[in-house]
Parts: sequence; structure tokens; C-alpha cells
Amino acid sequence: MFDTRELGRRPGALKRLSRSVEAPGDLGVEVIGVPTGARLDVELRMESVMEGVLVTGTVRAPLAGECVRCLEPLAREVEADFQEMYSYPDLEGHGRSAEPADEERDEETLYLQGDLFDLEPVLRDAVVLALPLQPVCREDCPGLCPDCGAPLAEDPDHQHDEAVDIRWAALREFAGTTRPDESDGKQEKAPRASGDDSQEK
Repeated sequence: MFDTRELGRRPGALKRLSRSVEAPGDLGVEVIGVPTGARLDVELRMESVMEGVLVTGTVRAPLAGECVRCLEPLAREVEADFQEMYSYPDLEGHGRSAEPADEERDEETLYLQGDLFDLEPVLRDAVVLALPLQPVCREDCPGLCPDCGAPLAEDPDHQHDEAVDIRWAALREFAGTTRPDESDGKQEKAPRASGDDSQEK
């Protein structure tokens, strides 16, 4: 929680602060994220306005994950900017019945809790949106061998003999054993054919 008490409700009042907080759990995606309990460095600018407190800032956090190509562990750092309005809970119209569209907007609005505001949902959205979609250990990572799974970065010359599709292996073997017989058969067919012709005559 962050305190806005010093701002009062004086439009134009400003306060800047720096703070380190612990990262909550599940701050990331499947392949990369911020380790639980890691330090988040937050720079904040809080400005009092008519509707509430406008919070602008930057968050920096360490990342841990794995390369999507070679699956090796990797470490990165993420930096994300954010801006959010925390409205006063006693604003005119808050809590009264409204149209469905107004109710949806009201659900998305963040409110001050007394003089305090919870920055966690804002930090979570900012960090997750700034994460790389396809993290790699290096831009030219060759990944893994599709046949055996060996890391290609460790053996650039890694290769396999041309694979034979098991569905064609038996046919190739059959063709190899029957080819000589087929050629002999062709030589024997001519005399039989001429004999048949003489019988027809």
C-alpha cells in the first residue's frame, strides 16, 4: 500500500518517491517471469487531481526463465512504465445505480482506500505486458536438433544421416531384391510371346 496523505486533496499537489517491494507470486507467463519475492524497484510520481490521485511511474524487476529454442535457463531484467488514476471513493455518482455500460467502467476503476492505494494490480499488468513473448538466450540461438534433441550451439556441425521413412523402408527393400528378377523376366517374355503367336496362326 502507498500513502497519499501528504497530498491532501489539493489539485496540483505532487509527491515523488522510490521504493523497493517484494514481487508477488505468479508474476509472469509460462516461459519467463519475476521470481517470487524478488525485488521490484519502483519510481513513483503521485499527483492530486480533482477526481483523485494520478499515479505515474516505472518498475524494474529481474526475470528468470528459459530459452524457447534451446530450453536453457536465462536471466533478464524488465523495465515497464505505468500510469493509473485512483479515484476518490466518495465521488458523486459512485455507488449509485447506473446503466450497464457505466457499471462496467466502474468495475475497471481503481479507488483509494482512505488515503492508501494498492499498486500491485497495476504493477502486475505493466510487468506482464512488457515480458518478451518468445525469450531467447541469444538472437542467433540455433535451438535443438529436431531428431535427437542435442543443443546445436554446442556442436554446430551436428547432423544425422538422411532418415528413411519407415513406411517406405519395406518397399525399398522389396524393390532392391526383385529388380534383378524383373530384368531376367523381361528377357524370357519375348520367346514365350513369339511361341504364342505361332500357336494362334
